[in-house]
Amino acid sequence: MKGKETTRSSSSCAACKFLKRRCTPNCAFAPYFQSDEPRKFAKVHKVFGASNVSKILTEVPEEQREDAVNSLVYEAEARLKDPVYGCIGAIALLQRRMAELQHDLAIARARLARCAAAASPCPGLLGDHVNMGSSFSDLNLLATKWQW
Repeated sequence: MKGKETTRSSSSCAACKFLKRRCTPNCAFAPYFQSDEPRKFAKVHKVFGASNVSKILTEVPEEQREDAVNSLVYEAEARLKDPVYGCIGAIALLQRRMAELQHDLAIARARLARCAAAASPCPGLLGDHVNMGSSFSDLNLLATKWQW
């Protein structure tokens, strides 16, 4: 933190530059919005406003402020990309994709179980590159290797 304070003493932080005000030594924004990152503060300001960000920073314990700022930046970027859903849209998309992959995995496991029960390799289970003359032990070895 001290390294950040000494480097910023020669110029205003990104927040003070954006707000066109003088950057004081005890500026709440300076440790988190460096002068070389003007877009970072601009995004946060556009979504949350400088007053709200200042309130958040004063309410959060000092050791958690950097994480809070990183969260605000992420949420602001998400809200600017998707004004309706913000970061919730990204979360919903990932949850939907995870459900699809879990469904695909369940289908693959069921097919593997059917093949193992039949004691013969299933054509097309592992792609065209698999030797169709493989024995049941090869299939069993594959199943244990991947530990499904």
